[in-house]
Amino acid sequence: MPLAGSGVPAAVAVDLGSACTQVWASRQGSVSAATGDSFDVAGGLVRRGHILDEAGCIALLHDLVRRFPEPIAAGGVVVACRPVQATMTEQYALRRVVSAVFVPSRLLLIDSVRAAAMGAGAAVGTRLIVDVGAQLTEIALVDHGRVVAARRIDIGIRDVSLGAPVDLLADIVVRAVADLRGAIGIEELAFPVAGGMLLVGAGGLHPGLSGRLADALRVPVRCAASPRTAAVNGAGLAAMSVLRHPAV
Repeated sequence: MPLAGSGVPAAVAVDLGSACTQVWASRQGSVSAATGDSFDVAGGLVRRGHILDEAGCIALLHDLVRRFPEPIAAGGVVVACRPVQATMTEQYALRRVVSAVFVPSRLLLIDSVRAAAMGAGAAVGTRLIVDVGAQLTEIALVDHGRVVAARRIDIGIRDVSLGAPVDLLADIVVRAVADLRGAIGIEELAFPVAGGMLLVGAGGLHPGLSGRLADALRVPVRCAASPRTAAVNGAGLAAMSVLRHPAV
């Protein structure tokens, strides 16, 4: 059943991850739950950014919104995180899932790396953002909130937990940064790399990853204060901004 109700339209943020799904609502905070068993080869409801079970994701989101103290009225503004370089098929699936649950008046999709930069207070200036999730790693050059160039890799902290060396993950990130440098030019990437890297996602909590990245790239690596929630918090800020706009 679609979400229904009356009241003040809410700003809502959704981060449908491979291991954890988070929902933030204005005036109510956030709730989260496991998307599925991220250690299962089948990948649960979402695998490496691909929604495998739309009905299951809808049911999970319905369960999450019921945990809020107050119902979320239909007709609000929803901003949902999407993996960087998401295909149209991935985006359509995400739109169907979120629309079925929240029945929004406005539904916007935002790149997870861009949302994470906003949520970590790093949206101003040019930043190199690395979002290491459970099954997906996203590397992006973000300039004043705009993704200039990005890479998406099907490896994450889950793979390290299953036995992949953390050095392998770090080496893949380093190669992706080098690929970005070659794609957009050394001048554009030199400043943000010299200024350091911002690490978000579950990888921000790994005890050895930031150090290995710093050693390999020879730049400082800063972990967001709340790396797991940076993306949904940033999406929440974006939703609030849209909701307050006079045209909405």
